[in-house]
Amino acid sequence: MSFVDLPDVFVGSTADAHTFVILNRRLREADRLLTDAGFTAREHNGRTIYLLPPGTPQDTNERAGIALYGLLARTHDVVDLSWTTRWNPQGPLPGPDLRFQLADGTVTATARPSTARSLLEQHGFSLAADGSSYRPPPGLDQSGLLGAVTAAETHAYTHGLGVRVDLGIPTPADIPSAPHHPSTAVTSTPPATLARRRTHGPNAGTPATPRRGAGR
Repeated sequence: MSFVDLPDVFVGSTADAHTFVILNRRLREADRLLTDAGFTAREHNGRTIYLLPPGTPQDTNERAGIALYGLLARTHDVVDLSWTTRWNPQGPLPGPDLRFQLADGTVTATARPSTARSLLEQHGFSLAADGSSYRPPPGLDQSGLLGAVTAAETHAYTHGLGVRVDLGIPTPADIPSAPHHPSTAVTSTPPATLARRRTHGPNAGTPATPRRGAGR
């Protein structure tokens, strides 16, 4: 199972700058909320994906924010690891100080400044044998790995660090196939989870959207 299959709602970016939303549970009026915000629904490898083509960070941020704000009334189990939606009205975002690579059920991280390296260590990441990358705490399953990334990424944004998450998905055609289990309707709202502003900086942009710290 891919990381994108774990939460009710997963938001990510492809390497070619498409923004995508995957729904892993049926949510009331979700299709309308996403398409009204400008996403295009597409059947792909046994699942429906919702896509925004490459655009300006401000426009992408606003469209994604509108859609997710509506989805929050249906579930709080949301992970947003997109980099295409980051926007700061005060000026250009900094280049990534911290990078995460999620692929094939594994996680690696690299950090440039000492503040980013210290932050990773605070979240249990340790320096790998190559001396340049970091690995997450040992013994975590996929849900725990996803939670470690979301917690560290959220913390990094509160310190004004640039973050980019590479999901190992070059184009929308490379989004993983749907897992082989039936979708189920959401009957109750899961507990509230970790939240972060979609935009960079303390006063930027659209309302905060929950980030799911897996295993919380």
